Amino acid sequence: MISILTWVIALASIMLMLVRPRGIPEWVWIGSGALLLVATRLLPLGNALYAIREGLDVYLFLTGMMLLAELAREEGVFNWVADIAVRHARGSASRLFLWVYLVGTVVTALLSNDATAVVLTPAVLAAVRRAKVEPRPHLLACALIANAASFLLPIANPANLVVYGPHLPALGHWLRMFLLPSAASIAGTFVCLRLLSRKTLAGEAAPVSEPYRLEAAGWLAVAGIGIAVATLLMSSALGIQLGAPTCGAGVVALMLVAVRDRGAPRNAMRNVAWSVIPLVAGLFMVVEALNRAGMMRLTKTGLTWLAATHDGAGKFAGGFGVALLSNAMNNLPAGLAAGTALRQMGQHGLLAHAVLLGVDLGPNLSVTGSLATILWLIELRREDAEITGWEFLKIGVVAMPVALGLALLALR
Repeated sequence: MISILTWVIALASIMLMLVRPRGIPEWVWIGSGALLLVATRLLPLGNALYAIREGLDVYLFLTGMMLLAELAREEGVFNWVADIAVRHARGSASRLFLWVYLVGTVVTALLSNDATAVVLTPAVLAAVRRAKVEPRPHLLACALIANAASFLLPIANPANLVVYGPHLPALGHWLRMFLLPSAASIAGTFVCLRLLSRKTLAGEAAPVSEPYRLEAAGWLAVAGIGIAVATLLMSSALGIQLGAPTCGAGVVALMLVAVRDRGAPRNAMRNVAWSVIPLVAGLFMVVEALNRAGMMRLTKTGLTWLAATHDGAGKFAGGFGVALLSNAMNNLPAGLAAGTALRQMGQHGLLAHAVLLGVDLGPNLSVTGSLATILWLIELRREDAEITGWEFLKIGVVAMPVALGLALLALR
């Protein structure tokens, strides 16, 4: 009975997080569910505190990335890169789509998928409106590439830290494993979205009369981001956990920009979505409760069976299974549960890598798959450019299986 009650509370809080009744923020639903589990002693306080501590590296990583993204937004860096895409389109809607996709790939790889889905999207929307083209393909490109390129580098997705935990592969090893699958994922997603949007992209784009120019503080922001990325890649190459370096790099970038814009640190700190931290902490607690209620046993049983399969069938079953689970309950709790089980089993090979592909790429099926996609949808509503969940699903039901299948084929 206790196990059933744990599942009911945990899954109800996750579902309410995804649906957001009455517009109540996601962290409230997850936090309330986590506290209820502790209050009813379904999750002992000691286990709850342990689960919160387990997420420390993820909290620090998210803090640093959010600071860098907000700093770039504050100083117009995203408007600048979106303007570059418009100018290089040279009057072609299809070329503009290609450049938006390329910009999204770079931003995802260097500033994480959240920055592309949430921060780059408004800048792209403003740019395509200036170019007088239908915005939907370009906005969908921001959401899809945010997931399709999110395993190009270890820093491209917080879910990478969640799945691997303290065993995150060093940069060299990561590239050997994921460079080809990433290329397959990025190319496959592009082809699917381009073909599905071919009629919309057949038109012309209005030329840009005057290029967007960065102020001195904007160039300092670019320099700060460059220093941050170099620091993170070096940390990854040395096998250092990324949380503390990411947070430190964000603070250094703020200090650098403050030389020319003293208000930038205050504005960036004020605009950061700090609610993401308690949301993730709550998810760690909820997954810990589910693991105690039998989810860990079920997950281990399934993964053990997959690990024993031959001829590569296990990686396809694991990748697609986790991808579908990510859409049912969001990729962070799905990745956390699968990653914890894999670490306890001592599995750090092909099956673990296939699970990561499912966690990162699975959210391209539906808007409930990842927090970044949910926030992307909310951002569009604020800008009066809503894309419905059904529209996203019609694209995702084609793009996600193709990209994930190609990525798993390339995984060795």
